[in-house]
Amino acid sequence: MSPFRRFLRPLAWTLAALLVVTGALGAVVLVQNSYDFDEQRVTVRHGDHTLHGVLATPRDGRPRHGLVVYVHGDGPVDATHDDGYKPLWEANARAGYASLSWDKPGVAGAPGNWLDQSMDDRADETAAAVAWARARSDIDGDRIGLWGASQAGWVLPKVAARTRVAFVQAVAPAVNWQRQGRYNLLAELRAEGASPARIRDEVALSDATRALLARGASHQEYVSELAALDLGPGVDRTPMPADRWGFVSRNHTADVTRDLRGLRGVPVQLIVAGHDVNVDVAETEAVYRKELPAGDLRVDRFPDATHSLLKRSVEQSETRTVLTALFAPRSLFADGALDRQRDFLARLR
Repeated sequence: MSPFRRFLRPLAWTLAALLVVTGALGAVVLVQNSYDFDEQRVTVRHGDHTLHGVLATPRDGRPRHGLVVYVHGDGPVDATHDDGYKPLWEANARAGYASLSWDKPGVAGAPGNWLDQSMDDRADETAAAVAWARARSDIDGDRIGLWGASQAGWVLPKVAARTRVAFVQAVAPAVNWQRQGRYNLLAELRAEGASPARIRDEVALSDATRALLARGASHQEYVSELAALDLGPGVDRTPMPADRWGFVSRNHTADVTRDLRGLRGVPVQLIVAGHDVNVDVAETEAVYRKELPAGDLRVDRFPDATHSLLKRSVEQSETRTVLTALFAPRSLFADGALDRQRDFLARLR
């Protein structure tokens, strides 16, 4: 045998093995990212606005299902949250519930700009989505409820004040916008091991921004005063874009305490994480327990979870997060999180 052929034979075997492994890994990804529900794109009219949505329905053969309407947290979120909602939708489907979500305005080609919205605007569009769903023959109008995360906590009770809802699932909601911001700032600085001088400067920047918001300052005033602040070199004084400033200006006084009273008589599942640097979950739980009757409120705690309800050990590593999302997306969530959300829905039936 020639030296060239002796070289080709092991190379061919190596390439064949790589192809087999690649094919097997691809098959695993496909299987793990296939979910037990049917999915369709839908359009919801809301006055002069159009919501681009996704409706996920169980494959149980029943003609009508209850529905979980999804209310996003902060940021430019599309209907599936980059497929991150799909394990939750599958859990809902196994409890006999469909799921409805939509692209935020300006996201994934949807018209508008979500930064132009107030929490009342978000509640109005959610109430419109509930009304749209209630008119469908495949949705049981008496079993429509809400799921919302983080910033959605200020939206959920407002929706309940506008339309009848059968339940609410609130994941890591805050109580007061400004207290939440301060908690988040200090928690992240502590996690970074920031020096006392850095913490002092960051708090000074936050206080200056709050004062500008309180007096209704324009974006131009905000940019000018931010540049004039005497702060240490470690502080990022990059200003918010104008549309973000407008969003914060409209919403910085949000506080859910009084609105929560509108949820009395509605079954509420409050879901909180043990490693939440965004929200003071102790304050949240205390306020929910004070404002809602004990018989209406169920609290599920996940000590090893982060604000996004992911396992802390996964979220701490970008590589691990990506690999888990590819090969075992249901395992992104804290142990038992999907089961407890499904159990809450199943008990409502």
